[in-house]
Amino acid sequence: MTAATADEDATVEVVVVDGDDRHVLAVEPGRTLRNALLDADHSPYASLTSRFNCGGRGVCATCGVRVRTGPEPDHWHDQLAARFGYPRLSCQVTVDRPMTVELVDKHVWGGREQNADTDPDGPRSRSR
Repeated sequence: MTAATADEDATVEVVVVDGDDRHVLAVEPGRTLRNALLDADHSPYASLTSRFNCGGRGVCATCGVRVRTGPEPDHWHDQLAARFGYPRLSCQVTVDRPMTVELVDKHVWGGREQNADTDPDGPRSRSR
């Protein structure tokens, strides 16, 4: 086994969907998704919250992403977010298996995802 193969075996594939773009990251297991995204220049923050956030402590709710495939939520905030269709906190997601995440277009945190699975009343139109 070569050193390059050993390094590849020690990483987890994370696919990042940013609009129409897809990027594949090789992330060391055990890292938080937030830190892996920031290190790869794929910020989970809006422009204002990139400077003003809690630093990954799970209290400001500004680093939300949509986890399309990956670990189930285990942090209380992420459990509620997943249940009601909001983005999950990337600072509370540990990269321990391959996953696909979507960066959300947001002003502060990200909008609620409306569908029959997350909203018992079904989709509603939003006025702006």
